[in-house]
Amino acid sequence: MDWLEGIGAAWVWITLGLLLAGLEMVVPGIYFIWLALAAIATGVLTALIEPSLPIQVVDFVAIALIAAFSARRFLRQTPIASSDPLLNRRGAQLVGQVGLVVQPIEQGNGRVRLGDSEWLAMGPDLATGQRVRITGTQGTVLVVEPLA
Repeated sequence: MDWLEGIGAAWVWITLGLLLAGLEMVVPGIYFIWLALAAIATGVLTALIEPSLPIQVVDFVAIALIAAFSARRFLRQTPIASSDPLLNRRGAQLVGQVGLVVQPIEQGNGRVRLGDSEWLAMGPDLATGQRVRITGTQGTVLVVEPLA
């Protein structure tokens, strides 16, 4: 275990950091990058002051926690703005569009066709063939109103 002391240990930490950074690219998860940065920082500290292995591990854990919680706090305060905030909310993207009732809306429930797909819909009682405007969503159910 003599190779884990001095400069050899620094290269082990830096290599671990690079592997974790590569893992972040392959398996996107917000925490691997912070572990990678902590491992690289631990490698640099190890090269500079050559602490014992237990101190290196404590450094790694402390830096990883500081990095992860700092990033979490920063991202909570300044979230990353999306160019399409409704990207993963398909129903919300449909608000304002016009559809056609394909299964009558009776007692508040029916089906509406939009483009090439059909959606569950809720709204006032409407007959098949009527045109409706989507006014909102409740989960995956479209809220509709008759087109005036």
